[in-house]
Amino acid sequence: MLALMTDGALGGDGAASLSVIFVGGPTAVLELGGLRLLTDPTFDEPGDYPLGGGRSLVKTESAPFGVEDIGPIDAVLLSHDQHPDNLDRRGRDLLARVPVVLTTAAAVDRLGGVTRNQPAWESTELARPDGGSLRITWVPAQHGPDGSLHLVGEVTGFVLSGDGVPTVYVSGDNASLDVVAQVADRFAPVDVAVLFAGAARTALLGDANLTLDSDDAAEAARRLAAAHVLPLHFRGWTHFTQGPDTLRESFARAGLADRLTLLEPGQSVRLPV
Repeated sequence: MLALMTDGALGGDGAASLSVIFVGGPTAVLELGGLRLLTDPTFDEPGDYPLGGGRSLVKTESAPFGVEDIGPIDAVLLSHDQHPDNLDRRGRDLLARVPVVLTTAAAVDRLGGVTRNQPAWESTELARPDGGSLRITWVPAQHGPDGSLHLVGEVTGFVLSGDGVPTVYVSGDNASLDVVAQVADRFAPVDVAVLFAGAARTALLGDANLTLDSDDAAEAARRLAAAHVLPLHFRGWTHFTQGPDTLRESFARAGLADRLTLLEPGQSVRLPV
């Protein structure tokens, strides 16, 4: 089992904390309340990944470790299954070996198996080793500008919460601050915002962002009153138009630099709350 490195720990005793191992792209292991959750599994090698219609996405970075190194996973949080930068071949293989996959209704129809869905704002609970439970709430996500759903497909985000654990927002591939505002209305302040950033763009929608740009990520952090912000999905693919440098600049301009944690693939951190 992959062990969390301690180099990036921010302090605290771990009693009320989120520990994160960043695999790369949208993929990370989240440890809280004694449970291990995996976001959007991507482990394939760099290369071209077809989207259909003669289009493809280009991956530029290898994962620092493989599926076999991740160790036991209690649940997968899959924002969507229709794009190879969020679920690749090795990621699909992994889904057959986990207890449950929480995802969209469309993904349940396509993937079957242990996939589960709830409507936005509805929840499920996972039993924790300490006898408590972790509540996982489906929340909206919009993978592009207004009116693009028929082109990009259904996406979901999640909020994790429960007694004695931090409240964690996992945005999924969301480009809309209006969606963030809806989440903030119900859950702010959150302890940790895991924001899919990178200002992703493809020829399908031209100059429109498919995920948050860096300024919007900082604004999302402000609206959520997030104590910690951990960006994912901002590197490793050529369709990202922004990255670590723009995130640092945007959070500094917003006066939120102290809330931002940027990890390199393979790094880990414990975020105390």
